[in-house]
Amino acid sequence: MRDNKTKILAECALMAALSAVLQLIPFIRMPQGGTVTLASMAPIVFIALCHGPRWGLLTAFAESLIQMLLGGISAPPVETVFWFALVILLDYIVAYTVLGLAPVFAAPFGNRRLLGAGVGSVIVTLLRYLCHFLSGILIWDVYAPEGQPVWLYSLGYNGSYMIPETIITAVAVVALTALMDRISRKKTPSAR
Repeated sequence: MRDNKTKILAECALMAALSAVLQLIPFIRMPQGGTVTLASMAPIVFIALCHGPRWGLLTAFAESLIQMLLGGISAPPVETVFWFALVILLDYIVAYTVLGLAPVFAAPFGNRRLLGAGVGSVIVTLLRYLCHFLSGILIWDVYAPEGQPVWLYSLGYNGSYMIPETIITAVAVVALTALMDRISRKKTPSAR
């Protein structure tokens, strides 16, 4: 039993590292933060789907800390510790940790694993989008153009990178799930 936990922990650490490396390969980098990457969220969502929400949340939380360390926290336009803590929670801790919940949203699809993987991926990346949307309204509102509603600015700005990230993540996770299913079928001898 101990060896199995060690193996899972090693897999989770590798996926967190892979996610961090993929985050360093941006297609588009937004001026006030946010990037479209080479499927940087896919390893976190995939490992969560493989090992369940407990391991997924642990890996996603670790990834949130890695993102803060590697990416650095942009200087938010806030003046108190409370608001700075809110930036850390909404833009990093909660935003990345929700990715570990993918198996919760995939579970209702039972044996339709590819559909579950796709739906789970989309829902958790949209939850991450919601975190950034709220952060945009509560904290980053000073960047909204004059006369534009803050909620509309946040929706558009954060959507400009999170919607492509959602699509890329869902496609990558479904492809990885299909590949793993195919490998599993080849390993399992067919009954005659």
